[in-house]
Amino acid sequence: MKNINNYLSKVLNVPVEKVNMCSLHYEVKKIQKNQFILQYGEVCRHIYFVEKGLLKMYSIDKNGKEHIIQFAPESWLISDRSSLYFNEKSIYYIEAIEDCEVLLLHPDFISKLVGEFPSSLGKSDVLVQKHIKSLQDRINSLLGETAEERYMKFVKMYPDLLLRVPQWMIASYLGITPESLSRVRKELARKNFVPDR
Repeated sequence: MKNINNYLSKVLNVPVEKVNMCSLHYEVKKIQKNQFILQYGEVCRHIYFVEKGLLKMYSIDKNGKEHIIQFAPESWLISDRSSLYFNEKSIYYIEAIEDCEVLLLHPDFISKLVGEFPSSLGKSDVLVQKHIKSLQDRINSLLGETAEERYMKFVKMYPDLLLRVPQWMIASYLGITPESLSRVRKELARKNFVPDR
């Protein structure tokens, strides 16, 4: 469990010699490509940590169009927080884009860590604030930025996904059509933009 151990020690400040103890608070699940770990109408019961593979969270509108809210590659957390913390039926799907190894963290995972390792408290607070900031930035981006600006932010946030997901999924995340995304990429290529990989 290299990625979760690294996350616990470097992100949440758990002492390196104690990270293995944290396995008492999660379970490991293998998810096959195209398999769901959450579907519309279900109540989300876990926070999911991606040890290996790639997940996406999305909604489907009344016309059957998919709107991707988030991608979760290795070492990312993903969950429907409204469903998880308020016991609401989810309006989202969480699906595997690749074969995955996912850790199912219980909702009180962080609070248990803080109880055992008080030095994690400050780190967990920062994570929550960063998550809120990320959501606010995403809303602002969708409302007020050009397709090119949104694409550049996507490349910065998910630098290793350009070769792992089809263009239509990136377009869905950006809130544009695949044709618009193709035009954006051609224009960036004309400007000699090369994304970091």
